[in-house]
Amino acid sequence: MSVATDGKGSRLLTAAAYTALFLAGAVQGLIGSFQYSRLVPVAALGFCVLLLATCLLGSWAMRSVSGALWPAVGWILASFVLSMPVSGGSVIITNSTAGKWYLYGGTVSALAGIALSFGAQSFGGWVSGGRVRGGRVSGGRVRGAGAWRR
Repeated sequence: MSVATDGKGSRLLTAAAYTALFLAGAVQGLIGSFQYSRLVPVAALGFCVLLLATCLLGSWAMRSVSGALWPAVGWILASFVLSMPVSGGSVIITNSTAGKWYLYGGTVSALAGIALSFGAQSFGGWVSGGRVRGGRVSGGRVRGAGAWRR
């Protein structure tokens, strides 16, 4: 079933999807900040892999690099805000091996998800929908130079 929508409805839906991706990253950062030290360093690395998967799946679902950017921004904001000391002197993410794996590994995972999304888009992969430009091979089929039109 195909339903025609006006520009406002599709923009609202897109904004809601990006907001959901941002909140997914922020929730991962919030939960990970309290649970990263459960099984040192397995839990920290698990949260890093989860963030990488969220960035890649967000990019794939939105068909843009922004789909990888918003979960990464949400995670970075939540995790780094929670890693700052408060006036009472307590710190949620400590300067331990697991804390370092969680913060540095999560940052590398977020950047890797964004970089892999850029790579997939520039090579005509899953981000751009695998469209054919200039007679290249896509999806196991060879198409002519005029096969790709907008």
